[in-house]
Amino acid sequence: MSEEMYLQYRGLMVPKETHSLESLKFAEEFTFKDEDVTAVVYPKSGTIWMQEILPLLLNEGDLTPIQTIPNWDRVPWLEEKRLALVVDQLTSPRAMVTHFPYQFMPPSFHSSKAKAIYVMRNPKDIVVSSYYFHQMAEFLEDPGTFDEFLEKFLEGKVLFGKWTDHVKSWRSAELGDRVLYITYEDMIQDLPAALRRMSEFLGRNLIEEAIQKIAEHCSFKTMKTNCMSNFSLVPKVYMNTDISPFLRKGVAGDWKNHFSSEQLARFASVIRKELEGESFSLPWSLD
Repeated sequence: MSEEMYLQYRGLMVPKETHSLESLKFAEEFTFKDEDVTAVVYPKSGTIWMQEILPLLLNEGDLTPIQTIPNWDRVPWLEEKRLALVVDQLTSPRAMVTHFPYQFMPPSFHSSKAKAIYVMRNPKDIVVSSYYFHQMAEFLEDPGTFDEFLEKFLEGKVLFGKWTDHVKSWRSAELGDRVLYITYEDMIQDLPAALRRMSEFLGRNLIEEAIQKIAEHCSFKTMKTNCMSNFSLVPKVYMNTDISPFLRKGVAGDWKNHFSSEQLARFASVIRKELEGESFSLPWSLD
Protein backbone atom coordinates (compact mmCIF):
# COMPACT_ATOMS: atom_id res chain seq x y z
CA MET A 1 0.00 0.00 0.00
CA SER A 2 1.33 3.40 -0.92
CA GLU A 3 1.62 5.48 2.26
CA GLU A 4 1.52 8.71 0.28
CA MET A 5 -1.79 7.95 -1.41
CA TYR A 6 -3.93 6.24 1.21
CA LEU A 7 -5.04 6.70 4.79
CA GLN A 8 -5.81 3.75 7.03
CA TYR A 9 -9.03 4.37 8.91
CA ARG A 10 -10.26 1.71 11.36
CA GLY A 11 -8.75 -0.92 9.09
CA LEU A 12 -10.16 0.56 5.86
CA MET A 13 -8.10 2.08 3.08
CA VAL A 14 -9.28 5.50 1.82
CA PRO A 15 -7.63 7.92 -0.63
CA LYS A 16 -5.91 10.96 0.90
CA GLU A 17 -6.87 13.15 -2.05
CA THR A 18 -10.54 13.07 -1.03
CA HIS A 19 -10.38 12.07 2.64
CA SER A 20 -8.57 13.31 5.74
CA LEU A 21 -8.62 12.40 9.41
CA GLU A 22 -10.69 15.57 9.90
CA SER A 23 -13.24 14.57 7.27
CA LEU A 24 -13.57 11.10 8.79
CA LYS A 25 -14.05 12.60 12.25
CA PHE A 26 -16.63 15.02 10.75
CA ALA A 27 -18.49 11.97 9.39
CA GLU A 28 -18.39 10.18 12.75
CA GLU A 29 -19.89 13.22 14.47
CA PHE A 30 -22.32 14.09 11.68
CA THR A 31 -25.88 14.70 12.83
CA PHE A 32 -28.42 12.92 10.66
CA LYS A 33 -31.90 14.40 10.45
CA ASP A 34 -34.95 12.18 10.13
CA GLU A 35 -35.65 13.33 6.58
CA ASP A 36 -32.10 12.70 5.28
CA VAL A 37 -31.52 10.09 2.60
CA THR A 38 -28.24 8.29 2.00
CA ALA A 39 -27.38 6.13 -0.97
CA VAL A 40 -24.97 3.47 0.29
CA VAL A 41 -22.75 2.14 -2.43
CA TYR A 42 -19.58 0.06 -2.45
CA PRO A 43 -17.14 1.89 -4.79
CA LYS A 44 -17.93 1.51 -8.51
CA SER A 45 -21.47 0.24 -7.94
CA GLY A 46 -23.51 3.23 -9.12
CA THR A 47 -22.62 6.12 -6.80
CA ILE A 48 -22.62 8.78 -9.52
CA TRP A 49 -25.91 7.47 -10.83
CA MET A 50 -27.49 7.87 -7.38
CA GLN A 51 -26.12 11.41 -7.12
CA GLU A 52 -28.16 12.15 -10.24
CA ILE A 53 -31.30 10.27 -9.26
CA LEU A 54 -31.81 11.41 -5.66
CA PRO A 55 -32.11 15.18 -6.26
CA LEU A 56 -34.57 14.52 -9.08
CA LEU A 57 -36.74 12.17 -7.01
CA LEU A 58 -36.68 14.53 -4.04
CA ASN A 59 -37.50 17.62 -6.15
CA GLU A 60 -40.22 16.10 -8.33
CA GLY A 61 -38.00 16.03 -11.39
CA ASP A 62 -36.81 19.65 -11.19
CA LEU A 63 -33.59 19.65 -13.24
CA THR A 64 -32.02 22.72 -11.64
CA PRO A 65 -29.73 20.87 -9.19
CA ILE A 66 -28.32 18.43 -11.74
CA GLN A 67 -27.71 21.20 -14.26
CA THR A 68 -26.18 23.79 -11.96
CA ILE A 69 -24.35 21.98 -9.14
CA PRO A 70 -21.52 19.47 -9.61
CA ASN A 71 -22.57 16.05 -8.31
CA TRP A 72 -20.01 16.02 -5.47
CA ASP A 73 -21.61 19.17 -4.01
CA ARG A 74 -25.27 18.38 -4.65
CA VAL A 75 -25.11 14.89 -3.11
CA PRO A 76 -21.84 14.88 -1.14
CA TRP A 77 -20.00 11.88 0.27
CA LEU A 78 -20.47 11.55 4.02
CA GLU A 79 -16.80 10.71 4.56
CA GLU A 80 -15.10 13.10 2.14
CA LYS A 81 -13.53 16.52 2.72
CA ARG A 82 -16.19 18.37 0.71
CA LEU A 83 -19.03 17.65 3.12
CA ALA A 84 -17.88 20.13 5.77
CA LEU A 85 -17.67 22.82 3.08
CA VAL A 86 -21.11 22.29 1.54
CA VAL A 87 -23.22 20.88 4.35
CA ASP A 88 -24.77 24.26 5.18
CA GLN A 89 -25.91 24.74 1.59
CA LEU A 90 -27.78 21.43 1.40
CA THR A 91 -31.53 21.90 1.30
CA SER A 92 -33.91 19.59 3.11
CA PRO A 93 -34.48 16.71 2.49
CA ARG A 94 -30.69 16.33 2.26
CA ALA A 95 -29.28 13.60 0.05
CA MET A 96 -25.84 12.09 0.56
CA VAL A 97 -23.84 9.12 -0.58
CA THR A 98 -21.44 6.95 1.37
CA HIS A 99 -19.09 4.04 0.80
CA PHE A 100 -19.11 3.18 4.51
CA PRO A 101 -19.84 -0.34 5.77
CA TYR A 102 -22.82 -0.31 8.14
CA GLN A 103 -20.81 -0.31 11.39
CA PHE A 104 -18.98 2.87 10.28
CA MET A 105 -22.17 4.94 10.15
CA PRO A 106 -22.30 7.66 12.82
CA PRO A 107 -24.40 7.14 15.98
CA SER A 108 -26.87 9.79 14.78
CA PHE A 109 -27.74 7.63 11.76
CA HIS A 110 -28.73 4.76 14.02
CA SER A 111 -30.83 6.93 16.33
CA SER A 112 -32.55 8.88 13.52
CA LYS A 113 -35.22 7.84 11.03
CA ALA A 114 -32.95 8.71 8.09
CA LYS A 115 -33.38 6.37 5.14
CA ALA A 116 -30.77 4.42 3.20
CA ILE A 117 -30.87 3.01 -0.32
CA TYR A 118 -28.32 0.23 -0.63
CA VAL A 119 -27.21 -0.32 -4.22
CA MET A 120 -25.57 -3.66 -5.01
CA ARG A 121 -23.74 -4.48 -8.22
CA ASN A 122 -22.39 -7.73 -9.62
CA PRO A 123 -18.90 -7.90 -8.04
CA LYS A 124 -17.35 -9.14 -11.29
CA ASP A 125 -18.37 -5.88 -12.97
CA ILE A 126 -17.17 -3.88 -9.96
CA VAL A 127 -13.66 -5.33 -10.34
CA VAL A 128 -13.55 -4.38 -14.03
CA SER A 129 -14.89 -0.88 -13.44
CA SER A 130 -12.53 -0.34 -10.53
CA TYR A 131 -9.57 -1.59 -12.54
CA TYR A 132 -10.14 1.06 -15.23
CA PHE A 133 -10.80 3.72 -12.63
CA HIS A 134 -7.46 3.01 -10.95
CA GLN A 135 -5.75 3.44 -14.31
CA MET A 136 -7.19 6.90 -14.90
CA ALA A 137 -7.39 8.25 -11.33
CA GLU A 138 -3.98 9.80 -10.71
CA PHE A 139 -4.60 9.86 -6.95
CA LEU A 140 -4.90 6.06 -6.76
CA GLU A 141 -2.23 3.39 -7.06
CA ASP A 142 -1.58 1.83 -10.42
CA PRO A 143 -3.66 -1.38 -10.44
CA GLY A 144 -0.98 -3.53 -12.11
CA THR A 145 -2.29 -6.33 -14.32
CA PHE A 146 -5.95 -7.32 -14.23
CA ASP A 147 -4.93 -10.57 -12.54
CA GLU A 148 -3.00 -8.72 -9.81
CA PHE A 149 -5.87 -6.33 -9.22
CA LEU A 150 -8.34 -9.21 -8.99
CA GLU A 151 -6.26 -10.76 -6.20
CA LYS A 152 -6.15 -7.45 -4.33
CA PHE A 153 -9.92 -7.18 -4.64
CA LEU A 154 -10.45 -10.69 -3.25
CA GLU A 155 -8.08 -10.02 -0.37
CA GLY A 156 -9.87 -6.75 0.44
CA LYS A 157 -6.69 -4.72 -0.19
CA VAL A 158 -8.74 -2.15 -2.05
CA LEU A 159 -10.58 1.05 -1.15
CA PHE A 160 -13.19 0.47 1.55
CA GLY A 161 -12.17 -3.14 2.09
CA LYS A 162 -13.77 -6.40 1.05
CA TRP A 163 -16.90 -6.31 -1.04
CA THR A 164 -18.35 -9.29 0.83
CA ASP A 165 -17.84 -7.55 4.21
CA HIS A 166 -19.59 -4.46 2.91
CA VAL A 167 -22.58 -6.37 1.58
CA LYS A 168 -22.86 -8.52 4.69
CA SER A 169 -22.79 -5.48 6.97
CA TRP A 170 -25.67 -3.75 5.19
CA ARG A 171 -27.72 -6.86 4.44
CA SER A 172 -27.74 -7.81 8.11
CA ALA A 173 -28.52 -4.26 9.27
CA GLU A 174 -31.79 -4.26 11.16
CA LEU A 175 -33.26 -1.10 9.71
CA GLY A 176 -36.75 -2.34 8.86
CA ASP A 177 -38.49 0.08 6.50
CA ARG A 178 -35.58 2.55 6.67
CA VAL A 179 -33.60 0.66 4.03
CA LEU A 180 -34.31 -0.24 0.42
CA TYR A 181 -32.12 -2.78 -1.39
CA ILE A 182 -31.80 -2.35 -5.11
CA THR A 183 -29.32 -3.55 -7.71
CA TYR A 184 -27.41 -1.71 -10.40
CA GLU A 185 -28.70 -4.36 -12.79
CA ASP A 186 -32.35 -3.60 -11.86
CA MET A 187 -31.63 0.01 -12.78
CA ILE A 188 -29.99 -0.92 -16.09
CA GLN A 189 -32.79 -3.30 -16.99
CA ASP A 190 -35.76 -1.08 -16.18
CA LEU A 191 -34.87 2.35 -14.84
CA PRO A 192 -38.46 3.66 -14.60
CA ALA A 193 -39.47 0.64 -12.48
CA ALA A 194 -36.44 1.17 -10.20
CA LEU A 195 -37.29 4.88 -9.92
CA ARG A 196 -40.90 4.05 -8.98
CA ARG A 197 -39.64 1.78 -6.18
CA MET A 198 -37.27 4.45 -4.88
CA SER A 199 -39.87 7.19 -5.17
CA GLU A 200 -42.38 5.15 -3.18
CA PHE A 201 -39.74 4.28 -0.56
CA LEU A 202 -38.94 7.98 -0.14
CA GLY A 203 -42.63 8.80 0.21
CA ARG A 204 -42.64 10.74 -3.07
CA ASN A 205 -45.44 9.40 -5.17
CA LEU A 206 -44.36 10.91 -8.45
CA ILE A 207 -46.62 10.98 -11.46
CA GLU A 208 -45.63 8.78 -14.39
CA GLU A 209 -44.62 11.78 -16.46
CA ALA A 210 -42.07 12.81 -13.81
CA ILE A 211 -40.71 9.23 -13.60
CA GLN A 212 -40.18 9.12 -17.38
CA LYS A 213 -38.51 12.54 -17.37
CA ILE A 214 -36.15 11.50 -14.56
CA ALA A 215 -35.34 8.23 -16.34
CA GLU A 216 -34.43 10.16 -19.48
CA HIS A 217 -32.14 12.57 -17.59
CA CYS A 218 -30.51 9.76 -15.64
CA SER A 219 -29.71 7.65 -18.66
CA PHE A 220 -26.02 6.92 -19.14
CA LYS A 221 -26.08 8.76 -22.46
CA THR A 222 -27.46 11.99 -20.96
CA MET A 223 -25.20 11.85 -17.91
CA LYS A 224 -22.14 11.33 -20.08
CA THR A 225 -22.83 14.71 -21.73
CA ASN A 226 -23.67 16.57 -18.50
CA CYS A 227 -20.51 18.32 -17.30
CA MET A 228 -22.03 18.58 -13.81
CA SER A 229 -22.11 14.78 -13.65
CA ASN A 230 -19.39 13.33 -15.86
CA PHE A 231 -16.38 14.60 -13.86
CA SER A 232 -15.05 16.50 -16.88
CA LEU A 233 -14.70 19.53 -14.56
CA VAL A 234 -12.01 17.64 -12.66
CA PRO A 235 -8.48 18.63 -13.81
CA LYS A 236 -6.53 15.93 -15.66
CA VAL A 237 -3.91 15.92 -12.96
CA TYR A 238 -6.52 14.06 -10.82
CA MET A 239 -8.41 12.11 -13.46
CA ASN A 240 -6.74 11.44 -16.76
CA THR A 241 -9.64 11.00 -19.17
CA ASP A 242 -7.19 10.35 -22.03
CA ILE A 243 -6.59 6.94 -20.45
CA SER A 244 -10.22 6.08 -19.79
CA PRO A 245 -13.37 8.21 -19.46
CA PHE A 246 -14.81 8.43 -15.95
CA LEU A 247 -18.23 7.28 -17.16
CA ARG A 248 -16.88 4.41 -19.19
CA LYS A 249 -19.61 2.01 -20.29
CA GLY A 250 -22.48 1.97 -17.82
CA VAL A 251 -23.42 -1.59 -18.72
CA ALA A 252 -23.95 -4.89 -16.94
CA GLY A 253 -21.87 -7.91 -17.90
CA ASP A 254 -18.67 -6.25 -19.16
CA TRP A 255 -16.78 -8.73 -16.93
CA LYS A 256 -17.25 -11.34 -19.67
CA ASN A 257 -14.69 -9.44 -21.75
CA HIS A 258 -12.08 -9.56 -18.98
CA PHE A 259 -12.22 -12.74 -16.88
CA SER A 260 -10.46 -15.91 -17.94
CA SER A 261 -12.12 -19.21 -16.94
CA GLU A 262 -9.47 -19.69 -14.21
CA GLN A 263 -10.06 -16.22 -12.80
CA LEU A 264 -13.79 -16.79 -12.85
CA ALA A 265 -13.52 -20.10 -10.98
CA ARG A 266 -11.25 -18.58 -8.34
CA PHE A 267 -13.45 -15.50 -7.94
CA ALA A 268 -16.65 -17.54 -7.58
CA SER A 269 -15.17 -19.91 -5.01
CA VAL A 270 -13.77 -17.10 -2.80
CA ILE A 271 -16.99 -15.07 -2.85
CA ARG A 272 -19.15 -18.17 -2.24
CA LYS A 273 -17.07 -19.21 0.74
CA GLU A 274 -17.26 -15.73 2.26
CA LEU A 275 -21.01 -15.55 1.92
CA GLU A 276 -21.64 -19.05 3.29
CA GLY A 277 -24.42 -19.19 5.82
CA GLU A 278 -25.70 -15.67 5.09
CA SER A 279 -29.46 -15.21 5.17
CA PHE A 280 -29.60 -13.39 1.82
CA SER A 281 -28.76 -14.72 -1.62
CA LEU A 282 -27.08 -12.82 -4.44
CA PRO A 283 -29.28 -11.87 -7.40
CA TRP A 284 -26.59 -12.88 -9.90
CA SER A 285 -24.86 -16.12 -10.72
CA LEU A 286 -21.21 -16.12 -9.68
CA ASP A 287 -20.20 -18.44 -12.51
